[in-house]
Amino acid sequence: MRTRAFACLIVGLFMYAFSPAAAAQQELSVYATASVLTCGPGNDFYTTFGHTAIRITDPELGIDYVYNYGTFDFNTPNFYWKFMRGQLDYKLARTSFERFIEEYRFEGRAVWEQPLCFEYGQLQNLYILLETNLLPEYRYYKYDFFRDNCATRPRDVIYSAWAMDTLLQRQAPMRSYRRLVADNLRDTLEWWRLGIDLLFGLPADHRCTAPERMFLPMELMAEYAATGVSGIWAGPGLVDEPQLLLADSREPLGRSFPPEAAFGMLLAVLSLLTAVSRRSQGVGTALRVANRVLFVVAGLIGLFLCFMWFGTDHYCTAWNLNILWASPLLILVAIRMERSPHWALWLQLACFVAAAVWVAVCGLAPAVLLIIIILALPLGRLLVSRKGA
Repeated sequence: MRTRAFACLIVGLFMYAFSPAAAAQQELSVYATASVLTCGPGNDFYTTFGHTAIRITDPELGIDYVYNYGTFDFNTPNFYWKFMRGQLDYKLARTSFERFIEEYRFEGRAVWEQPLCFEYGQLQNLYILLETNLLPEYRYYKYDFFRDNCATRPRDVIYSAWAMDTLLQRQAPMRSYRRLVADNLRDTLEWWRLGIDLLFGLPADHRCTAPERMFLPMELMAEYAATGVSGIWAGPGLVDEPQLLLADSREPLGRSFPPEAAFGMLLAVLSLLTAVSRRSQGVGTALRVANRVLFVVAGLIGLFLCFMWFGTDHYCTAWNLNILWASPLLILVAIRMERSPHWALWLQLACFVAAAVWVAVCGLAPAVLLIIIILALPLGRLLVSRKGA
């Protein structure tokens, strides 16, 4: 982290020195300050993880800017297609603090401020880096949920301007990206957690270091509050204590019907139909149709997950082992059913077992395990019927 921060600072100063804006750049006064703004979650899913921005103030120059790395242009051609494929450009934007805080007051979201313990030279470095990144040729970047987002960008530019000796991070338990995301999703967003667990692949199970945890704004705030330095400089930490600027005033979200309960009920209904089908031909026919539909839906989900793995630039959707249970092979089984190749049934059953182990070890949403059971039971009955035949 230290080497990367130093390199970013050198590159930023070089770009600044040779940029057209350098001559017009104001030098901050000794009264200037900088701080980290952390915004709490909102009621929309895309705001549920919060937000991070950097504030620069200078009463002598009349400056009170907020630098925000989390903006994008809705007018971008093929906006949704680029977003889905991980090819949408995000950008740095600058706005006034008054306008920024008014937006979060309107949304009822909490905002904390952590003043940075910067000396004047470090503060000037930060201002230069932010103003340079604001230039049209530098402001755009490819968004990555884990490694390059609205929290990691402020983290990196602050460390670049800080340019001090080894940073000390708090000794927090090592948690995976997946676990951190799950811990930051509230109970009212259980279906969203299920969807995320379906989309995330093995990269999400990487156990994070302290800087890596900062991809989440609330984790970044906690890490900064506990950060100090060692070596040639002894003094306060990187930031002062967080100050609450806005309290959370959102309307509470309604509790959704838990996915575990929904899939548990589906499993119970299918089990009941299976028991009754032995005495009713009509129920047996309906059950076979239901099983075909389940296999086809699971197979289509698998094809979509394959697209997210191979057809997009998303880091977190690669090596997705959910395709073990959501296998395109199930489409073949749905078409053939009792006439399915013996090898296909046994291969898919082995995939179900491997997927269940992965779900248990990596802590995916319990509903995923229920889905595997729902799909595995009719497959097992097909194997039994083939053996009996």
